[in-house]
Amino acid sequence: MSLLRSAIQNWFLIGIVLVIILAKVSPNIGAKGGFLKPEVTVKYIGVSIIFFNSGLSLKTEKLTAALCQVNVHLFVQCFTFIVIPFLLHIVVLLLQTSPLEAHLLDGLRLLSCMPPPVSSAVLLTKAAGGNEGVFITPALILATVGSTAHVPASAIFLQLSSTVVLPLILGQMLRAAYKRKLERNRIPFGAIGSIVLLVVIYTTFCDTFSHREIHVEEMSLVSVVMLVIVLQAGLMMLVFAVSKCSFLGLQPADTVALVFCCTHKSLTLGIPIIKIIFGGYDGLSVISIPLLVYHPVQILLGGLLVPTVKAWLITTERFRYMYPSRQRFAQFLQV
Repeated sequence: MSLLRSAIQNWFLIGIVLVIILAKVSPNIGAKGGFLKPEVTVKYIGVSIIFFNSGLSLKTEKLTAALCQVNVHLFVQCFTFIVIPFLLHIVVLLLQTSPLEAHLLDGLRLLSCMPPPVSSAVLLTKAAGGNEGVFITPALILATVGSTAHVPASAIFLQLSSTVVLPLILGQMLRAAYKRKLERNRIPFGAIGSIVLLVVIYTTFCDTFSHREIHVEEMSLVSVVMLVIVLQAGLMMLVFAVSKCSFLGLQPADTVALVFCCTHKSLTLGIPIIKIIFGGYDGLSVISIPLLVYHPVQILLGGLLVPTVKAWLITTERFRYMYPSRQRFAQFLQV
């Protein structure tokens, strides 16, 4: 019974594995020009549904309140879009002479450009007792691996505007008009978005498996998985250490939020953007592998760390009352 419960709770991760297997078995169904016509149904309709759904489910009032925490958001933006891309760029440079394939190294660069997810980062932050607190990503992608993407920047931003920004705004407008009805009916926005995302992942791998010349060695895949685990753990420790510095003026609950929000990467936004920018690229699914690996790793590592982080937060909050002096409490945090 516990196995069934675990399978239900992790249905999306299981779904990713299943759609990749299905794509391997019968790639022609979801490949470009195939039965599903992904060049239209996925590239435009599917991606638009994902972000329209996000607009409907995003609570505007909580977003507005969270924007007031300027120091927290500045930390998240700087770490997400400056520190992580810089660190992973160094890692990729060091791995240039390694057996890892060029597609996978490009995938690591793409991974570094992704924004944090709203869902899993906030979920883990709440579980640990911390504070809850679109165009940067494609611009970073073009800057870091632009030579690989043979698509005009203007065309990319036009498609992003029509399939990402516009549906998101329309979703927010509809939410504002029917807020009470939407909250009363408890529509499963998360499940709807995840199902559409599985279709996007399926067609992405169908495209690659339909090109027989594309092949990834098993050792390279294992190496990427191990590298992602080490990177994720290292980034979490770095954020935890830096965010405790007294000069930043952050509270312990903010540190908890930052540990999850700064180090997590969005699969929901990442896959559609990669699909848009690298739509005609034969190795599309291969460069998506690091992000696909990072997603379950961030959930599993985050889940394992929740009890430890929660215990640290409780202990820290208890000592706040024992050390009323701001300076002495700051010294305690550095321990």
